[in-house]
Amino acid sequence: MQITTVLGPSFFVRTVYLSLVTEDELVEGAEFTDEKEEELVDSGLCFGAEQKALDLLNRSEQYRLGLTSKLMKKGFDKFHINKALDYLESKKYLDDRRFARVWLNARKISHAEGRIRLQMELASRGIDRDIIEDALDEYFSENDEEELCRRAYRKCIKIKKSSEKVTAYLLKCGFTIKLIEKVGKEFKG
Repeated sequence: MQITTVLGPSFFVRTVYLSLVTEDELVEGAEFTDEKEEELVDSGLCFGAEQKALDLLNRSEQYRLGLTSKLMKKGFDKFHINKALDYLESKKYLDDRRFARVWLNARKISHAEGRIRLQMELASRGIDRDIIEDALDEYFSENDEEELCRRAYRKCIKIKKSSEKVTAYLLKCGFTIKLIEKVGKEFKG
């Protein structure tokens, strides 16, 4: 809904961001003061944050913490960002669970990594622990961690890393020592 001020500038609001002002009050010629006026301005700022967030979401899947950071860099206030992102989550435009699944599948194209590393990467993005575990369970039901470890091991052999460096690299990639030793036996004959 478009609001025009007495001085001429106009802005858009979404009624979901309003609690003091009712939709019935938003009629031509209505005047607002104090808290209601402030709420209308806040609603307009929330709508602005929402629109910028949608612009970013149209480019690629996003996660809440990252989107918050991007919007703060654009000058939006955390209060307005949180209200906008709550709304976008309620409409399923923003979903950390979906982001985690998409991110994992994109990551596997150029990285062979184990559960531990992937878990740390998602956690560093502020993804909830339960969401991470669900996403990883789904990911590893479709992608064999042992095969990923073999892929990383082959890469190390190809560039002639020493056995100690192979182990250190694979640990850094998030594979367990048990899995590294198992795969290593296959390559050592």
